[in-house]
Amino acid sequence: MAKIKDCPGFETFGVDVRAAREALGLTIKALAEQINVDPRYLSEIELKPTIPSIPVILQLVRICRLPMERYFNPELFGEVSAQRQRVSHKLQLCPEKYLPIVEATIDGAIKLDE
Repeated sequence: MAKIKDCPGFETFGVDVRAAREALGLTIKALAEQINVDPRYLSEIELKPTIPSIPVILQLVRICRLPMERYFNPELFGEVSAQRQRVSHKLQLCPEKYLPIVEATIDGAIKLDE
């Protein structure tokens, strides 16, 4: 596996995978089975500053619904705060049925700020 320092943009990859896996309600074992890797390998991806192979990255991005451009074109995210990036990713994982609640909450907060 490559090291994070050699691949700008991947600094949060492992943390993002773990957050997405947990948000999707998957165990390490279940996700590892879906991408056909050993659960220990997936755990290492989540916890250590290393980067998996491209096929594993592509599978994790697809299953975890991660924003590919964050890792392969980090300049697009350079001006976006870390908190906004986390919230944006969580919103992508949010089931459709809860989006009206999120939208109404945001609309209410905007009205309060005016």
